[in-house]
Amino acid sequence: MTTQISSTTKQQQEDEEFDNSYRYLVKRTHFLLKYTKLLLKFAMCFIVIAWVTFVCLLPSEYVRQLSQNYVDYTSQSVFWVTGSILLYGGPIFIIAFLGMIYLKICGKQEFQQKKKPKNASIQLWTFPVIVDGPLGVVTAAELIVILIVVVYIIYSISVYAIQNYNLIPYYESQGKRNAMLKRTGLRFGSVGLICIVFMFLPVARGSILLRLTNIPFELATRYHIWLGHLTLTLFTLHGLCYVYAWILEDRLVAQLIKWKDNGISNLPGVICLSAGLLMWVTSLPQVRRLNFEIFFYTHQLYVVFVVFLAMHVGDIIFSVIAAGLFLYMLDRFLRFFQSQKTVDILSAKCLPCGTIELVFSKPEDLQYNALSWVFIQIRELSWLQWHPFSVSSSPLDGKHHLSVLIKVLGNWTRKLKEHITEKQIDIDGIIQPNFKLTASIEGPYGHESPYHSLYENLVLVAGGIGISPFLAILSDIIHRNNDTKPCTPRNVLIIWAVKTSEELPLIHSLDLNSIFPDKLNLEIQTYVTRESEPSLEEGEVHKHVSSSACSSPSRSAMSKLVGTGSIMWAGTYVVVSNVGLVVSLTLLNVFYINRYGISYRWYKGLLVLICMAASVIIFGGFVIGIWYLWDKRSSKYRNYDDEKIAIGIQHNEAATHKDLSEETFVKTVKYGQRPDMKEILGSMAQRCGNVDIGVIVCGPPSLRTSVAKECRSINFRRSSNNPIFHFHSHSFDLNLPSGLTEGGKRLEEHMLSSQEKTKWH
Repeated sequence: MTTQISSTTKQQQEDEEFDNSYRYLVKRTHFLLKYTKLLLKFAMCFIVIAWVTFVCLLPSEYVRQLSQNYVDYTSQSVFWVTGSILLYGGPIFIIAFLGMIYLKICGKQEFQQKKKPKNASIQLWTFPVIVDGPLGVVTAAELIVILIVVVYIIYSISVYAIQNYNLIPYYESQGKRNAMLKRTGLRFGSVGLICIVFMFLPVARGSILLRLTNIPFELATRYHIWLGHLTLTLFTLHGLCYVYAWILEDRLVAQLIKWKDNGISNLPGVICLSAGLLMWVTSLPQVRRLNFEIFFYTHQLYVVFVVFLAMHVGDIIFSVIAAGLFLYMLDRFLRFFQSQKTVDILSAKCLPCGTIELVFSKPEDLQYNALSWVFIQIRELSWLQWHPFSVSSSPLDGKHHLSVLIKVLGNWTRKLKEHITEKQIDIDGIIQPNFKLTASIEGPYGHESPYHSLYENLVLVAGGIGISPFLAILSDIIHRNNDTKPCTPRNVLIIWAVKTSEELPLIHSLDLNSIFPDKLNLEIQTYVTRESEPSLEEGEVHKHVSSSACSSPSRSAMSKLVGTGSIMWAGTYVVVSNVGLVVSLTLLNVFYINRYGISYRWYKGLLVLICMAASVIIFGGFVIGIWYLWDKRSSKYRNYDDEKIAIGIQHNEAATHKDLSEETFVKTVKYGQRPDMKEILGSMAQRCGNVDIGVIVCGPPSLRTSVAKECRSINFRRSSNNPIFHFHSHSFDLNLPSGLTEGGKRLEEHMLSSQEKTKWH
């Protein structure tokens, strides 16, 4: 008996020692990860500050001469332009590599691990400052960056002007005016090149840099637009200065067609600028609304723009923009592979409110969040058109499917509805749904982590089909609460403006009766703007739904070959391709350029571009091939639960047809009114304490402007005991001064009116 007790005590001591050791190991691991993250963040911030400082000081004589000496020295080595690429773009590659490690350490739980702040705090990136200007809603962080860019432009031009003034005595014999025009044009071109370094980064949808900064693609697009305007303005001034100087010299035509072998070639520059101007003019809102196809097809001239820019400036100068362009080429090549795969459509439904629901098959381990976007192509409708839609399902709705809601507004969506509702007669004379849709999907894209989980208090403001991403948010919150998973939001207010009461059944795709009041306080205020009183059918949901579904024997789910997928694979793809670029440039220099004495400047610039493309295709393609084979092999061992998929789809249909009399989730329905955001947010500010309130808007520009204006007004007037409203916009709006510049993706319907063109997808 004593021996048994002694043995039990010894076992307990061993278990206790093991538990202590395990807790110590976990604590130590957490400590190491925490400080590794801090070290990586510090390193990346230091590199960014150092790089921006270098770029800003580049116009100064000392820094310019120092960098020129470095470029001259490295260009004579076996590495050729690699040294120049590393000088101007190396920090981008280093940050991308460190960012891959940082994101891998952070994982998906970073937001959930953050402690709730005791008091409300101002965040620069969610504090709207300018709301009525031509740039749309501009936050404090964006305004600071804009001011830095403006100061840089003014500083650069001023420094270059002083340098030009000091050179006047040296150009007495050549004509001071002509010489100064050329020197000024040269300086405009130099500043424009710096802008191009950043111009391609925002449109790399799956870029690690966007994931690292947590900037979604739909928001980054506007930065590309701003940089595009600035770049082409500078390049236009660059060209005008030279043209005017050549007119004064009476040799305009001869200079325009001049093609030097060992200097700046003018003709490629003329072609490059012409392509840029054509893209610029056709991207203006007036032209794009008149005919979207003109904008779309002319914007593919960015290929011509880049190719002739390389021949115009030569290898050394072109290496200045190589880093940003190379990351864009990597992203574009990866998206090309993802878009080649067809995806099973598990379900297609036409709801009575004029909305289409598509449910796609996806692999279990393809991650996304409730505020993600996908680009969809339906080949039966068009091989060229790709349309962006926000995801309407939560990642917790099901492991094997993803759904979107599509409002029927233009030609493409109208054809989609007709195709789904079209009937056909089979060989037995029975009428069957015509379900033949071949879909391809790019994405999902969006924030690295769902920012709605940052706030305990949420205000969701939607217009029409803009409710779609908020359905995903609500579903995510409900699932987390029901499954006892960590969930920050506890008070959610939905402001939903619709044109007619026919759109009200959209909210029935969720089972709001499953909400536990002690975990979530939900209030929904609906505004029916074009009806003065409830219709006779109020309280009923139309049961007529055109639905089609098909089995998925091929198991053709969404491809995981996307930059927003596996961090390790995406990082490996970038690293291997960069190493391949260095190897390609070195081998080309040793075995071709040096051996055969290639000295033509325009030709060497073209060779740099060819090496970049070859590195993406050969080295990047090699990683993609291994990635694809690995995914294909692992997919054989995945357990696809057909029953759960079917149940999930059937549950959605049942929820969609639910009688309104069974639901009591609509707190307020007002007819003939629009939401008064001043009154709504003002009342919240009075009854809430010193807390952070997240405000997410998905709707037209006018709605975003009104909400941002009230958030700004309340934040400026707040006292210490009032809340702070954090503004977020979740609207893919191509009515900005330009559109996307890449990929053969048509994103809008040119037949829509200016109001309808704002697709709240």
